[in-house]
Amino acid sequence: MLEIKSAILEKFGVPFEIHDVSLKDPVAGEVIVRTTAAPFCSTDWLGWKAMRNKQPPVILGHTAVGIVEHTGTGVTGVETGDRVVVAGTPQCGECFYCEIDRPDQCAALLEMPEPLVAVKQDGTEVRAAGRVGAYAEYILANQNQIWKLESDLPASQLSLLGCGITTGHGAVFNVAQVQPGQSVAVVGLGHLGQWMIQSARVAGAGTIIGLDLVPGRRALALQLGATHALDPADGDPVEQVKALTGGRGVDVALEAAGPEQAVQQAVMMSRRAGTVVLTGVQQFQAEVSLPQLALAIQGRKIIGCQNGQSVLGRDIPRCVELMESERYLAAPIVTAEYALSEVNEAMYASGELRDLSGVFTSFR
Repeated sequence: MLEIKSAILEKFGVPFEIHDVSLKDPVAGEVIVRTTAAPFCSTDWLGWKAMRNKQPPVILGHTAVGIVEHTGTGVTGVETGDRVVVAGTPQCGECFYCEIDRPDQCAALLEMPEPLVAVKQDGTEVRAAGRVGAYAEYILANQNQIWKLESDLPASQLSLLGCGITTGHGAVFNVAQVQPGQSVAVVGLGHLGQWMIQSARVAGAGTIIGLDLVPGRRALALQLGATHALDPADGDPVEQVKALTGGRGVDVALEAAGPEQAVQQAVMMSRRAGTVVLTGVQQFQAEVSLPQLALAIQGRKIIGCQNGQSVLGRDIPRCVELMESERYLAAPIVTAEYALSEVNEAMYASGELRDLSGVFTSFR
């Protein structure tokens, strides 16, 4: 077993601790990746607060970029020395959902427990969040979550591919299928919302409206392609959006915030026969109430969106090409870089909305 440093969530609401743990050896189909960059996702702030159904002790972090160090038997597609992204959504290729070309619903992610990947010095086994466990020097993951990268972009930027970039890109292109000239609203301008703004711009949307309470996030959205940036505190956000769209509402509303109110607002700011894409879950047991008329009679398509309904072997190369051509800009989204020992500062910066994507780039 490989001795590594990792940031472990021991108890909910208690600061992370850095532990020396023994990473298990790879079995058939598994790969050990040396982590070079891993973003602190806002969902891990929620996980730390016991809102995401995690089971401590657990290594959080569900995506990373790194270098393949070891492979188990039967691994194909990557080999030692390859630069790879470890993505937050597996694609087993064997379950019902993968067979119907919906790997975003892969049974390995949504039906199986998170794996035990490491052992603490006292003998306690440790889980890997999202089947990745990225807040560590090394990652043990199945090959079905590992994709070879052909890019020289900085690791801090490429590390966003396995979650935020592909989810935002997929929400626009795979799910909503935004057409040139359409009007789009994005509710929530965190890292995911900013990727939706950029994707809507690349798709050729005409009016792109971003909504967020944080002034800096609204300003960045305008830089990245929004035509309007609204403060929900200035008045009913639904009415603000309708005022910009001839009173109808937008063709496409993309929700990237999480709270029930944000979901309700996204639905109601879309026009009749419009499209609503929902990505946020603030708490795993949360429920949302919506007007029956808006659901049944007014013809909206309301679509759930896990990882942008991405097929990662197809969508990661597409997103890399967009990044390399600078149609997608990652540098403004990476708002800080951290050493793993600064995990608690990264967590609070995310939870207090000071970071969009803080990225770990040093692990010793």
